[in-house]
Amino acid sequence: MSDLIASLPYIYRWDRQGRKGQPCDVLIRTKVMNSCLVKFADGYTMVTSRNALMKNKAQPHSETRQEQR
Repeated sequence: MSDLIASLPYIYRWDRQGRKGQPCDVLIRTKVMNSCLVKFADGYTMVTSRNALMKNKAQPHSETRQEQR
């Protein structure tokens, strides 16, 4: 599970729904209202502002999102 957490590219920064500080991945980005659909390690998904996300510093810098696919 810790490998999965380290591989998720973003950290959720806002204190919403008890998810502050949890790693997540962005499934869909929109330009409307700067929103996105995020998925957490436990499978929970939510729509949130992209301002609520920051890069996961635990993720290796040599890997990029394109290389993981």
